[in-house]
Amino acid sequence: MKRFVMTLLSAIGTISMQASEPLTVKDITNGTFSAHYAADIRAIGNTDSYTRISDDGKRIEKYSFRTGEKQSVIFDTEQHTINGTVISIDDYILSPDARKVIIQTNTQKIYRRSFIAEYYIWDTQTNSITQLSENGPQQEPTFSPNGEKIAFVRDNNIFITDGKNESKITTDGEFNKVINGIPDWVNEEEFGFSNAMAWSNDSRMLCWLRYDESNVESYTLQLFKGMKPEHYDYATYPGEYSYKYPKAGERNAIVTAWSYDTSTAKTHKLNIPSDTDSYMPRIKTIPNNSNNILVFTMNRHQDTLRLYNASPLTGASTMVMEETDQRYVREEIIENICITPHHILIPSDRNGHTHLYLYTHQGQLLKQIDKGGHEVADVYGYDEKTGNTYFQAAYPTPMNRALMRVDSKGKIHLLSKDTNGWNSAVYSNNFNYFIKTWSDKETPYQVTICDNKGNELRALTTNTELREKLSEYNLPEKEFFTFTTSEGIKLNGWILKPSDFNEKNKYPLIMHQYSGPGSQQVVDSWRIGSMGQGALFDQLLAQHGFIVACVDGRGTGGRGSDFEKCTYLELGKKESVDQVEAALWLGNMPFIDKERIGIWGWSYGGFNTLMAMSEGRPVFKAGVAIAPPTDWRFYDTIYTERYMRTPAENADGYDTNPINRAKELHGALLLCHGLADDNVHPQNTFEYTEALVQADKDYRQLLFTNRNHSIYGGNTRNYLLRQVLNHFTIQLLNK
Repeated sequence: MKRFVMTLLSAIGTISMQASEPLTVKDITNGTFSAHYAADIRAIGNTDSYTRISDDGKRIEKYSFRTGEKQSVIFDTEQHTINGTVISIDDYILSPDARKVIIQTNTQKIYRRSFIAEYYIWDTQTNSITQLSENGPQQEPTFSPNGEKIAFVRDNNIFITDGKNESKITTDGEFNKVINGIPDWVNEEEFGFSNAMAWSNDSRMLCWLRYDESNVESYTLQLFKGMKPEHYDYATYPGEYSYKYPKAGERNAIVTAWSYDTSTAKTHKLNIPSDTDSYMPRIKTIPNNSNNILVFTMNRHQDTLRLYNASPLTGASTMVMEETDQRYVREEIIENICITPHHILIPSDRNGHTHLYLYTHQGQLLKQIDKGGHEVADVYGYDEKTGNTYFQAAYPTPMNRALMRVDSKGKIHLLSKDTNGWNSAVYSNNFNYFIKTWSDKETPYQVTICDNKGNELRALTTNTELREKLSEYNLPEKEFFTFTTSEGIKLNGWILKPSDFNEKNKYPLIMHQYSGPGSQQVVDSWRIGSMGQGALFDQLLAQHGFIVACVDGRGTGGRGSDFEKCTYLELGKKESVDQVEAALWLGNMPFIDKERIGIWGWSYGGFNTLMAMSEGRPVFKAGVAIAPPTDWRFYDTIYTERYMRTPAENADGYDTNPINRAKELHGALLLCHGLADDNVHPQNTFEYTEALVQADKDYRQLLFTNRNHSIYGGNTRNYLLRQVLNHFTIQLLNK
């Protein structure tokens, strides 16, 4: 859930107090004010080149990291058709030597990251294109290191092809029973990956994770004909979609690791020490090591992460590293582990802040890479030739992101010139150059090519046209602030006032928050705001006469492990207190009407909206909760137990929830939920509304036919956001 991001990623905009027409919700949802940024940059081998899809989506092009100039066209859909038909490029995969390209087309989503698609292999040397498989759509095609073989998954089984001959490697795959090579729903969602296969470095052995979910309980979503798209099979009687979803405290899939020897066609089970409640959140190729692959394991409490060297030939394994925490090991640790030919670079918050530690493949700790009060946020890599380490850090404040290089002597070099704002990078594989994307709360993305010392060589994207368009509008700026709660906790926030703000007037206040563990909404970035991208929706609210504010309470990221993990075993308790404290503090400002304060949020933000509205202090007159969890017993094992352990171990923590607080609800509530939400099930809203009915609490409810956790499709997002605006207008503007 922490990874939940609103799908409105490309819409940005402003309020026009001078233009003839005001901004509308539809302007927000149709991408009228879209920002360009560096997307889908793929570094090529040990070179200074990268690839990307052309702006019109018709070509895969090769560019120079040094100059930004286009060097060649790798694939052109109009010149290389399939039986005379032009195929679209949804995505692509380069072979390690960039000689072959797998073209992805006709993509059909399954869950957040998973999908099936049709794939074609383009050979740049023979100028030939062939279908990956003629036997139906596939998932997760994976090149062997030598580029000669491709493994993929179809119908939960693994296949290997050389482009001509296709072999079926597993036969036990079956929907809702056994999955080979791709994770089940909960592992995909909460460990953030969709490919559970890895080749040995010599391309001989294919290794994978197998999920036996036969004994996992199912959840069933009801589907209807609906519109955009229409499901005609359900025109008279509704349909159902049942899938395996382990709720907190219930049985998980049993995960094991396996290997297949392409030279002997023999399959082996890898002997990875684990029990039936353990997780295997990654399986990795080890560069420069043909004898072993790397398997990650975590215990069910997720307070111990182990890395094992495993032999695909014999099945034997040896633990090389262990990371433990009294509370939990963060998911980001797993995501940012970097494996080089001779080293393992791992982030850890073992000393209170997330820093980097360098190990050998045998598990010997060589050194701590960086030190200080900053938090490592993303890892770009370790250069074994120079001893340089490249990463992104929350610096100089939790609201910022800076790019850093630590040399072999431990000296930190700041590579991003702008210490304000938000910097991210894509490096060439040889670390000679990187593409930097910078923005702040008022400035759309600025993309530049830099050398590895941070010197800017060339601008790639300036969003000049967008900036000129924005300059024509009377935009109020977002302001950062810090305050101290009655418990002595310093919290960061931002506030947005109407462009015609008059400090002598009293304005209603709308607070937006997410509040989930490790998240951040108070950021000096163009993604600031309730819907991201320059706070467009918040600007619309300000246009209608609201002041808008956001506060990151306890449990959010960028401020060290103690601040982030202080909500352990009691989700919603401190977070709701902090939103109430923020409302009380903001309500004391002379220009805010403390009798007209609203709060809203989506997903975890919806949960904390309900918790804050029933915290006991009646500070909120209105609220909107979109797709909210209402009892953590209804949510999945991995996410929930990471922060709460199981219901049997922590009954009191689980009992602190919106359902049990229903009788304390204060304020006019609007509840919104998608009926096909595979993440936070509609069950959460249904059970909560029953509690409200029995507590005799009034509420409004909007249900969205066939929509998932993101609630979009056709006119859906436009309608949803308009209802949020209308609710606050009726409840807060009408005194």
